[in-house]
Amino acid sequence: MISTAIRVARVGSTAELAAAALVLLGYPCLMLAALAPSVPAFAVAAAVTYLADHYLHRRGSYLVNRLSKVRAGLSIRFLIRQLLLVLLLARLSLSDNLLFYGAVGCFIGFYGLQAPHGALVTLIRNRRRLPVATRNVDLGSRVRVPDAPPRRLLHRSAEKMLHLDLAAFVGVLISAAADSAVAGFVGIGVTLILGCGYVLALMPYVRGRRVPDRPDAVLAAVDDWLRAHRPETVLYFSGSKDSAYQVNMWLETMERLETRPLVILRERVILQNLAPTTVPVICVPGGVHLMNMDLSTVRVTLYAANVGKNIHMLRVPTMKHVFIGHGDSDKLASVNPFSKVYDEVWTAGRAGRDRYALADVGVRDEDVVEVGRPQLAPIRTWEGVHEDRVPTVLYAPTWEGWDDNPGNTSLLRAGENIVRRLVTADPPVRVLYKPHPFTGTRSAEAKAAHRRITALVAEASALRAADPAFTDTAGIAERNAARAELARIDARLAALSAGTGRTRGDEAEATREGMTDLARHQEVARLRAERNEAYWRSFPSYEHRVVTGAEPRLYDCFNVCDAMVSDISSVVSDFLASGKPYAVTDSAGLGAEEFRRQNTAVRAAVILTNDAAGLDALLAAARDPAADVLAEDRKELKRYLLGPDEPKSIDQFNTAVGDLALKALTRNLGQESRAAAGAVEEVEPEDAGQPAV
Repeated sequence: MISTAIRVARVGSTAELAAAALVLLGYPCLMLAALAPSVPAFAVAAAVTYLADHYLHRRGSYLVNRLSKVRAGLSIRFLIRQLLLVLLLARLSLSDNLLFYGAVGCFIGFYGLQAPHGALVTLIRNRRRLPVATRNVDLGSRVRVPDAPPRRLLHRSAEKMLHLDLAAFVGVLISAAADSAVAGFVGIGVTLILGCGYVLALMPYVRGRRVPDRPDAVLAAVDDWLRAHRPETVLYFSGSKDSAYQVNMWLETMERLETRPLVILRERVILQNLAPTTVPVICVPGGVHLMNMDLSTVRVTLYAANVGKNIHMLRVPTMKHVFIGHGDSDKLASVNPFSKVYDEVWTAGRAGRDRYALADVGVRDEDVVEVGRPQLAPIRTWEGVHEDRVPTVLYAPTWEGWDDNPGNTSLLRAGENIVRRLVTADPPVRVLYKPHPFTGTRSAEAKAAHRRITALVAEASALRAADPAFTDTAGIAERNAARAELARIDARLAALSAGTGRTRGDEAEATREGMTDLARHQEVARLRAERNEAYWRSFPSYEHRVVTGAEPRLYDCFNVCDAMVSDISSVVSDFLASGKPYAVTDSAGLGAEEFRRQNTAVRAAVILTNDAAGLDALLAAARDPAADVLAEDRKELKRYLLGPDEPKSIDQFNTAVGDLALKALTRNLGQESRAAAGAVEEVEPEDAGQPAV
């Protein structure tokens, strides 16, 4: 019942649900206490509403957003509480008392301060929001960006301002109970003084040297930097906060390019979620600003996703446009008809080329280039199961997709069956469950299935921890040492993340100070690798685990597992690089033969039904290489899907960039020649017949 209420109210926990109930019930209780009248009951109800409301705001509860939509926002809730206090005074026969008029005047004046306060906060934020935000772009010498106002002034400013009424509220209540107006007038004075002080504290930040340069000056400075840096290859990306992983997967490849790289983003939220990189990054939310930006030196632009804002770059003819995607699979997204707008489409191996040919969506075969998958370099090749531990099976389902196609994900129909069979397998295996980052974002049913699977893994892990057969007392010291190392590394990473000196106050400061310290960047990379090793050593090798978040990465899970169960997605294609056995679930019930015919990546896979039938074959292959009947098929399929091992994928990628840049240069020179020839032809008729001088 509680879980149903949580789902209906769209809150994150039982505590949030309780706080929401207290807020909704607190105001009727306030009114009843005011009508009674009862000062103690009113004080208790007021305290409950203050605390519950504050808790919901700190948790970012969805309910708070919904209340604003139905005209019951934060300001209204504070106003209602203050009006009920005035009602309490009236019911206590204090309407002729000076305290009554003082309270009314205080709350009217206090709300009068809300307008200038809100206007100043909005003005400061707008003036400090630059038309572009950057990383690794030195604008400090070109643009004046003063320090941001102290965080205490702008962070949750509306809530802070409204809570200044507490002094007046408490003082008036004390006076109502004690029959003395002193506490009330003291509280009223404190509230009005603090409110005026808050407004006055904001005023210096809207004028003079505390305001950044004008937007046109910032854009001119960016163009100056572009002309000096002369970027040649751009990675362009637009998307939602949850899609940041799609651009993050290409950052290391961009760092290894032989041409001068640049990353262009369209949403500020993507910049906030961008992984650390040494590549220059420019975030340009405005389409007009992007289209007026000086990108004349760019020869190749790479697109990681098919989105509407791509048109703002695709319109530029002086550069060649390439769709590189964010994965290579048999999903329909891998043969999107929109792909024909690009000059070339780059795929990992021959499979991508054949996929477009079969789909017949307008992408010509000569425009498809096989470049491998540079991101797969961290994936280690399988050397068989270690004798001193149980095999590890990774379950990495994809998300539910944009429609309700049953073949999108195994999570809904098969997920629980798969995990239940794995955690009860005999001989035993260790289960790692790593869901797709988008899981449950569109489908409540998928979100519920994810929660049930998470609970199943947690329960199985607890049972295994209590089982004497899995007690590993000899490894306790090593695990404790690994945990200590994790703590040390996390502390160092936190220190490096915080940097030195003043913490960046806002996006403008981050742009001003956004140059990556190369030594620090390299240390972070080394520490992350060490952290990954320590993480896997910090718990027993037989312990079931749910792996979410950015760390450990999916490829780290590939390296520690011995087999994988997944769905039709790029995860399967990438996993082939490991050479390990894998299974794919036929969630739509097509049948093994038809499923293999429609999906190239499953031709070397164990096919599972929704009741997890076929899982025994996968487990046998993971335990004993002699039982791995699909090993040779996987090698052949790996080459078909991901390309040859030599030359290295990054070398193939660099060659493709260089070849396309040469095509762009040739095209531009040809245009210049034709333009020059046309100008000559226009001049010649005017000169014809003129006497020689």
